[in-house]
Formats: sequence, structure tokens, C-alpha cells
Amino acid sequence: MQPIRRENYSSDEELLENLINLYAESIKKLLFTYVQDWTIADDLAQETFISCYKSLKHFREDSSYKTWLYKIAINKYKDYTRSKWYKLGFILEFFKEKDTIRVSSVEESLIGKEDAMFLSQSVLSLPPIYREVIILYFYEDLNLHEIEEITGVKQETLKTRLRRAKDRLRKVMGGDV
Repeated sequence: MQPIRRENYSSDEELLENLINLYAESIKKLLFTYVQDWTIADDLAQETFISCYKSLKHFREDSSYKTWLYKIAINKYKDYTRSKWYKLGFILEFFKEKDTIRVSSVEESLIGKEDAMFLSQSVLSLPPIYREVIILYFYEDLNLHEIEEITGVKQETLKTRLRRAKDRLRKVMGGDV
């Protein structure tokens, strides 16, 4: 795939539209892995592209647009976790879980039997520092250099986190990872 260059577009709006077409779904999925709520992930993805549009003129193209957008998205997630809405949601989710622990739907039990769903659930259950590197490396197909650019975490630390995450998944999956 040819890298996206600003000079190939007649306006920032046209460039933004292309970026949305290319990356909106993957950014939403990435954000879902953090917040585990599609509505919030969608809101954060929209905020990501609003910030992108506001900053397009200042983007120096030192990295790819994809890497830049992922970094914006992760920063939007971090901002969200510092907000009062996140804290309120966390408290409400705690009580909701208490009420639903006793009741298990047929749908959930069927989904739980599927290997792919089990792996997804296992990845989502990892602590955020491990989940992040697994998602970015395996699901988003980013290399360690790109992940370092996005997260600001050194490559050696990322390698350690990736190894530890894979070890945890192996234990949960019974050695299949």
C-alpha cells in the first residue's frame, strides 16, 4: 500500500475522509479493546478524528498517518479514564456485574465455547499493559518501532510485555498460543 501523502489531496477534508475510510473501523476496534464498550469506543473514535482534523495542518509526516491516529486514539482513551464519566461508569459496572453474576444466558455459554471468542476474551482479560501490546502487535499488525512511537514505551520493554502477555495467554489457553 502506498503511503498517504498530504500533497495527493486537494483539501484537508478530502484527506480526512480518506483517513476515516481507511482507519475508522480499526481505531474503533482498538478503542473497544481498552474500554470494552462499543458505544464509548465509537465516541472516542469520533473524538480521535476530530482531533486529527484540528491538527492536520501541523502533522509533519515523521510517522505514518496510521501510527499518528493510533497515538491520538490511545491518548483519547487515557483522557477518558481520567474523566468523571469513566469513574461513574466503573462504579455502575461493578454493581451491574454483581447483579448478573448469578444469571448466565444461553448466548454467553455458546459464545464461550468458540475458540476464537475464548481467545478474544482472554486477550481482553489481560492487564492493560499486556493487552495493549498484543492488540497493536497481532491484531493491528504494527511492528515494535511503530508501537514505541504510539505508546512512548521503549522497544525492549515492549518485547518483555509481549513475551509476558503470550505466556499468560498460553496458560489460559492451555498452551495453544
